[in-house]
Amino acid sequence: MSISQDWITNELEDTELEALHRSPSVEYSFYNAVRAGDMEAVNKNCEEDSFLHLKGTGILSRNPLTNLKYHFVVTTAMLTRYCIDGGLEPEQAYRLSDFYILKMDSCTTVRQIADLHHIMARDFTGKMILQKKSSILSRPVMQCVDYIYGHIKERITIQDLSEHTGLSPSYLSRVFKQNLGVSISDYIREKKIEKATHLLRYSDKTVVDIANYLNFSSQSHFIQIFENFTGLTPKKYRDKYYKSMW
Repeated sequence: MSISQDWITNELEDTELEALHRSPSVEYSFYNAVRAGDMEAVNKNCEEDSFLHLKGTGILSRNPLTNLKYHFVVTTAMLTRYCIDGGLEPEQAYRLSDFYILKMDSCTTVRQIADLHHIMARDFTGKMILQKKSSILSRPVMQCVDYIYGHIKERITIQDLSEHTGLSPSYLSRVFKQNLGVSISDYIREKKIEKATHLLRYSDKTVVDIANYLNFSSQSHFIQIFENFTGLTPKKYRDKYYKSMW
């Protein structure tokens, strides 16, 4: 049977079964809540397990687990684009999307997929809240934030950022501190430690590998900075949180 014949048959069956799709306004409302950083609305959606209420959303697979996985991909793709439209840095949004879709791919139950969906939705929402706060930042500071995000594996200096923004190191340091309340060097360390926590939770990289990956001068220096920020050594952090979500 050809594709066109398949489609005609499918249309007749759907008409007889009255398998109508619900209004897209339901999904749009959720996507807009995430883009707006409306954590209250997103939490309500998650608490009600709305993602599992699939009536009217269309059947993408006859297998319930695969069907939900396909819907997860659709939702993640839509949230990614809504958040980019709302101002989230595109590369960050796409990386976040790839991360959650790959995590979902290893889920083996409907409950795991739903729980991951809620984590993903809250993560995007949280990033939109931060993005809206950062929208009041001056352009040079935003340039620095984007540069640090894209070069987090490297050794980043104030001179690097000065050359990137075209401002003197002293002036840039003053503006950065006025905008974010922390020095450039403290901000860089904070972002490196944030990346380290993700690697400790979701990868099998050793502490030495992570220290090298993030360009710390030594393992002992990495451990010291990590403990200052988190209150735990990298080993204790991994023991406590490693893949705890999954």
